[in-house]
Amino acid sequence: MFTIGDFARHGRVSVRMLRHYDAIGLLRPARVDPHSGYRFYEAAQLARLNRVIALKDLGFTLDQVQSILDEQVGAEELRGMLRLRQVELESALEQARARLGQVGARLRAIESEGHMSTQDVVVKKVPAVRIAELSGVAASFEPEHITPVIGPLYEELCGRLEGAGVTGFGPGIAYYEDAGRGDGSVVVHAAMTVPEGTAVEGVEVLVLPGIEEAATVVHRGPMETLLPTVQTLATWIDTNGYTSTGYARELYLECPEDRTKWVTEFQEPVRRG
Repeated sequence: MFTIGDFARHGRVSVRMLRHYDAIGLLRPARVDPHSGYRFYEAAQLARLNRVIALKDLGFTLDQVQSILDEQVGAEELRGMLRLRQVELESALEQARARLGQVGARLRAIESEGHMSTQDVVVKKVPAVRIAELSGVAASFEPEHITPVIGPLYEELCGRLEGAGVTGFGPGIAYYEDAGRGDGSVVVHAAMTVPEGTAVEGVEVLVLPGIEEAATVVHRGPMETLLPTVQTLATWIDTNGYTSTGYARELYLECPEDRTKWVTEFQEPVRRG
């Protein structure tokens, strides 16, 4: 037998919580001293306590928890519920990390206002290139919508190219266009430059037209930190009498495992006036 304090310590809960569970009939002590009123618990009751906490963390109310436990949910079913909740929490955590990264990017853009040099912007002609690509639709051009689409596209594309025995492909090129739905959605094209004669089942191979005049700038670092770079490019375009004529392409020049060492060239189509 354990005192309520000892049982709370072993269950990693508060004494106050155990008293509340007793009061509502969710977890009664194994014995209550008739004279002192002290509560005592058995180690076997930790199993029920674990289920109570687990179900509570799944989002069930205490009334629902009691109903579930009284119907004797099996360990395997409970494990399945917990696995589902684990996936949901991991997804929420990943989304929170992404939002944190976007807030950091906005902050860096604000801090760099008026300080980033536009001297590295170069206007040049971008030649046509043969590419193999997969495409998908993102709900908007916002990073939180683009990233979940373009990442899996590149993974699948590279896997198919390698599986087909294609060698010498790359660098990668991403380009975008309005989906034409009127809701802000964007078609995301994830492409790799490939040799002539490349043919892979399920992969579109085409010649991506060149850009007659593109304002270009090189970004060093992960894509999560690109905002100051692309806004510097926008500032240059505006102050030098150019007009943007479409989405910028992303040419991935270097993509090592360490994302902080990525090198990406942004190529935005422009015209004078």
